Amino acid sequence: MYKNSVGRPGVALTAVAVAQFMVALDLAVVNVALPAIRADLGFAPVDLAWVVHIYALTFGGFLLLGGKASDLFGRRKLFTGGLVAFGVASLAGGLAQEPWQLVAARAVQGLAAAAVAPAALATLTTTFSEGPARVRALGVWSAVNAAGGAIGVLVGGLLTEYANWRWVMLINVPIVVIALGAAVAGVTADRVGKRGRIDVPGAVLGTAGIGLLVVGVVRTEHHGWLSATTAITLGAGAVLLAAFLAVEARTSTPLVRLGLFGNRWVSGANVFVFLAGAGQFSAFYLLSLYQQQVLGMSAGAAGAAFVPFSLSVIVGTVVATRLGGRRSPKAALVLGGVLTTVGIGWFAFISPDGSFLADVLGPSLLGGFGLGLCLAPVAAAATMGVAPHEAGMASGVFNSARQLGGCVGVAALATVAAARTGNSTAPAALNDGYSLALCCAAGLFAVASIVAATVLPTTRRTMPLATPKGEQAAELSAART
Repeated sequence: MYKNSVGRPGVALTAVAVAQFMVALDLAVVNVALPAIRADLGFAPVDLAWVVHIYALTFGGFLLLGGKASDLFGRRKLFTGGLVAFGVASLAGGLAQEPWQLVAARAVQGLAAAAVAPAALATLTTTFSEGPARVRALGVWSAVNAAGGAIGVLVGGLLTEYANWRWVMLINVPIVVIALGAAVAGVTADRVGKRGRIDVPGAVLGTAGIGLLVVGVVRTEHHGWLSATTAITLGAGAVLLAAFLAVEARTSTPLVRLGLFGNRWVSGANVFVFLAGAGQFSAFYLLSLYQQQVLGMSAGAAGAAFVPFSLSVIVGTVVATRLGGRRSPKAALVLGGVLTTVGIGWFAFISPDGSFLADVLGPSLLGGFGLGLCLAPVAAAATMGVAPHEAGMASGVFNSARQLGGCVGVAALATVAAARTGNSTAPAALNDGYSLALCCAAGLFAVASIVAATVLPTTRRTMPLATPKGEQAAELSAART
């Protein structure tokens, strides 16, 4: 049985929030710095995208393993170790002199983030009991998670424009120091009971399968969705994941216990976050391109345009936290999903002769508020009824669903936009492509709202899904009510 010491909850929450902000920041911070990186290090055009893709690949590919490892070896140990590795990789990337050195540093960053993210979320769910305290903690975690992604564009643009691209890497070093200090002061070392073993076949199959899916999706910008390369890569990933599920169903120490998905909170929340991640990440990507390529904004100005969205997300998170402490997450997810659908659908009315005030500000405020209503409740739902010794596992699955959804969403909707635009680079043609893709992003949130309304239980009452088979049937029955 896994036991966790509470330590100092407020300081632990600070450590988790700072670390999650950094992980989210690094998903976006290098994007606007790519031209400067290419000019300084001499990247070939075809290789430059790997500065972004390698982080997504190692982060998404190793999340399941990171979640299980935090259950087996302790959340504090994996959390602090991942932070140290992230800081060292950031320093190495900031000092890189050759393209391969920066790509290698980004790969290690992603690997370290795959340890930090599930350990951070598991720390919250085992430190704060289900109810108002956990919802408040998840509200803080959700707000900084969303703000990190949006502010990453702003920070990357400002650092590149007014300092040097190297600071998009080096900025992580002081953030790591702050998070480490808070973790040492506020998170007591885990007391782990009987330690199991790592499911090596499952780890290999799951990591390789998710990795191939990520590679296949992110490379569609070069090979296309219907190319043989894409079909082989995605097909191989699907085969490996099918083998992964077969192994998990038979092993006594699974990387992901399939019975976990008998809990409708867990299964519904993961489908929701996959769809929402696809819609959110793609909307960020499309709006950044619209503002720079159609409205003619600079990188710094385009980044600053995301500030109202981030502030609105925080407001929505605060409202969800205050209203949902003693209520089921279902209502907040349905309402938040609907408002985000309307907000992103409003973005679809962008025009080639538009402006920030006319085309971006209003949808940002509405969509951001709706997204803020969703973030803490979906994280709470994804861990509701989960036994403490499986919190890392559930957190790894949740983070994997969000990350994979984001990769698929950006690649798929970028293809939709390109197909509508064709070979033209005129602002009107680009605007038509982005508008259609933003309609699709709104549709993803609409489907997510339907999932929340139909899959999630109508009551909040659940029981932890324990591993022993004798107890599992009764508990699954309670979780399905």
